Amino acid sequence: MQSDQEHNETNSNGEAPELEKGSLSQSIHLNDMYQGWFLDYASYVILERAVPEINDGLKPVQRRILHAMKELDDGRYNKVANIIGHTMKYHPHGDASIGDALVQLGQKDLLIDCQGNWGNILTGDSAAAARYIEARLSKFALEVQFNPKTTTWKSSYDGRNKEPVALPSKFPLLLAMGVEGIAVGLASKILPHNFNELIDASIKILQDKEFELFPDFLTGGMIDVSRYNDGLRGGKIRVRARIVQDDKKTLKITEIPFGTTTGSIIDSILVANDKGKIKIRKIDDNTSENVEVLIHLAPGVSPDTTMDALYAFTECEVSISPNSCVIKNGKPGFIGVSDILRHNTSQTVDLLKLELTIKLQELNEQLHYSSLEKIFIENEVYEGIKKCKTDEEIDSAIRKGLKPFAKQIIRQVSDEDVKRLRKIPIERISKFNSNKADEVMKGIRLDMDEVQNHLDHLIDYAIEYYRQIRKKYGKNRDRKTEIRNFEVIEAAKVAAANQKLYVNREEGFAGTGLRKDEYICDCSDIDDIIIFRDDGTFIVTKVAEKVFVGQNVTYINVFQKNDNRTVYNLIYRDGKNGKIMVKRFSVLGVTRDKEYSATKGTAGSKMLYFTANPNGEAEMVKVELKPKPRLKKTFFDFDFASLSIKGRNSIGNTLTKYAVRKIEIRQEGVSTLGSLNIWYDDTVQRLNTEARGLLLGAFAGADRIFTFMQSGAYKLTSFDLSTHFEEEMVLIEKFDPARIFTVIYQEEETKQYYIKRFRIELTEKKVEFVEPGDKMILFTYDRYPQFEILFDMKIKTKGSESEIISVHEFIGVKGVKAKGRKITVYPVKKVEWLEPLQIAEPEISVETDPEGDNSDDSPMQPPIELPGIEDTEPTPLKDKGKRTSARQKAEKALPGLKKKTTTGNNSELKPESGSARKVTDKPSAKKPDKNKTKEEIKGEQMELF
Repeated sequence: MQSDQEHNETNSNGEAPELEKGSLSQSIHLNDMYQGWFLDYASYVILERAVPEINDGLKPVQRRILHAMKELDDGRYNKVANIIGHTMKYHPHGDASIGDALVQLGQKDLLIDCQGNWGNILTGDSAAAARYIEARLSKFALEVQFNPKTTTWKSSYDGRNKEPVALPSKFPLLLAMGVEGIAVGLASKILPHNFNELIDASIKILQDKEFELFPDFLTGGMIDVSRYNDGLRGGKIRVRARIVQDDKKTLKITEIPFGTTTGSIIDSILVANDKGKIKIRKIDDNTSENVEVLIHLAPGVSPDTTMDALYAFTECEVSISPNSCVIKNGKPGFIGVSDILRHNTSQTVDLLKLELTIKLQELNEQLHYSSLEKIFIENEVYEGIKKCKTDEEIDSAIRKGLKPFAKQIIRQVSDEDVKRLRKIPIERISKFNSNKADEVMKGIRLDMDEVQNHLDHLIDYAIEYYRQIRKKYGKNRDRKTEIRNFEVIEAAKVAAANQKLYVNREEGFAGTGLRKDEYICDCSDIDDIIIFRDDGTFIVTKVAEKVFVGQNVTYINVFQKNDNRTVYNLIYRDGKNGKIMVKRFSVLGVTRDKEYSATKGTAGSKMLYFTANPNGEAEMVKVELKPKPRLKKTFFDFDFASLSIKGRNSIGNTLTKYAVRKIEIRQEGVSTLGSLNIWYDDTVQRLNTEARGLLLGAFAGADRIFTFMQSGAYKLTSFDLSTHFEEEMVLIEKFDPARIFTVIYQEEETKQYYIKRFRIELTEKKVEFVEPGDKMILFTYDRYPQFEILFDMKIKTKGSESEIISVHEFIGVKGVKAKGRKITVYPVKKVEWLEPLQIAEPEISVETDPEGDNSDDSPMQPPIELPGIEDTEPTPLKDKGKRTSARQKAEKALPGLKKKTTTGNNSELKPESGSARKVTDKPSAKKPDKNKTKEEIKGEQMELF
């Protein structure tokens, strides 16, 4: 930077000119000051404070803390206050910044072994004061981070000490811990990754295989990495808390997103509740070692909808934008996490090679000195120095004595070698063992061969190094954050209805503040509303306290975008004297606040009849025409089901060309849309109607979805698209009440195997069909399954090694809570399903031969008698058609039966040849009991079916 004199104006003699009165005593160029001072400051902050070094993954303050801890390391814990003071020899900033950085390193649970209250990353509680907590380097840090022989050193800021330029890290520490820093005009945000996954990826790099890296957080949760972009600028990840349903009135948060705490999440939930986005009764925070936040819902609130609302309106879901910026070769640069790992892996290989080379040199020196010492003692070279009086004479005598053995010496003898030989004590000379010395040299040569072999196969050596690191330190470091794809939650669909919508139809105002006007429905403050006017125009606008929507409002309600289930039925007059048109249409996507027309748009058009049907209902209406000469029929019925559903721009069909006096509903309609096809998308674990994933079937009315859990439980849910499913689910399908499930489980206490068969009971609660602690081994819904038991022949020494069991013969269908039957008393090695049996369903036989002559030897059932049935014509009922007799009902209940007269007083059913069945009957001569009512007689007859 230029000096101040260079910025001052000077005259030809080099002297400052005389300043005019009132002027500044000195003139300074601000541009030069800005360019020099600001760039120096920015460079210092970037290089020395905020951005990590790619080689060891550390910021300068972190590196200095670890170096200071290494100097203090004696295997015991040190007070954090002492560590901070020792670090200040290398770090030119205050103790507060050192203490904060040290606590953050300790909370990452990788490099520092902590003792005391170091705070809680889950609750956000801070650590205790530095004088109360202690720390030491972890075994992992000591093994992979330090090696003075391979470390490059530099002077500290005051020149009194030496500190490492970068630690010789043989592990991708930067990606394992992550980092965040803000410099001048530059920022860095690298997310932490899983310890074991980094090792696996490094091995794949060495094996020249493809790999993927995604973040993993100590706080757990779930993560959507579809836009991670390798950690570079422009990428984004979404992280969610793990929320489970405790019961119908309680949700429980068990894991939280990275960068949040239970306190911040609870605050965001309370804010959302105050704004009316969600409805909760209270929150309990029971977090200690693990997260447990209980959210008690308000009465009548859906847990599934509230779960989605928590993700939409609170910190239960956060978005994180990574920015992978590091210092490489003394300059900041943007490098993806994959390239960072490749660099770290290459650096590890180089460091391992350097360590092996140094070790080989050290072994070579050991071998050289051992051989030199043996020659010196065995050949009594020391005898030549007895008459020497000066150091120079002693050195010359030693060199002269070693000269005849030059071919046995590995390298040229140095002055240092001579000094070491001079210092050999007499006791060692007198006790020297030549054989033992040969063994030592042999061991050294073997070590040298091993090191040389590692150098020759360096990549294999590096791969084995990574595997050993994983074996020693990778235990209990499995992935904590589940990788999933998240569905897009539409805030308007999950927001609680915290407002009431009102309308003044005549004046044309609508909103949540018109409390004196007509109430329409509940809504949220982010909903859209749709308004149809008398002239056939409609508009979609956002809910507001008061908004003008147009006069003569015919219909107003909350609008759901892309709702293809809601169908509008409309009859309108085209113009002042035009035809009467009819149409059915849906309104899917619209532009907010843009006016549309449901008619042709002719001036003077008017809506004569309008209904909104949330499930596509089509009613029947009575159309009454205005009297007119020669008009014979003045009314007729019209069924909207005869019309197809079109778009909003369709003009419809002509209903009549005559003027209409009145239209009234004749019959309520039923849905014409049929059942709704539902799919389950395993990627996001949600239901949908867009044909993504597994088709569950067509659902309508009271249909249910059945889910089967690995823990030994099942649950029935509705087919609401907002339904959440448990992660341990192993089966999902449309509920079939006739399906029989077969389950094999192992009892926890006795370790015995049991089998049970049951049908699903219709209930809204989660049902556990095995006791807590018991382990479900196998399950199936085949009708006739069979399984094979493989016995443990180490314990069962006699008998067969296996047994095949047909389930339907072994156990019957019981209740869900039944324990079942023990499959064997012998020790079991393995149980596995076999191909199910193919058994034809037995046909229902309804008659035996009255004489007992059974030609086909098939089992016959006794005849079904119909006492008291008279073969008479039914009595007609006024306006209701003919009454069905008991015999007609019997014939309808058993299809394929026909009448055949036989002798005898009782009626009997006799099957015809083949698959058809017939009924034989003769009117009974016995009259029915007059004391019994017709209802009692009819009840006795129908009980037979």
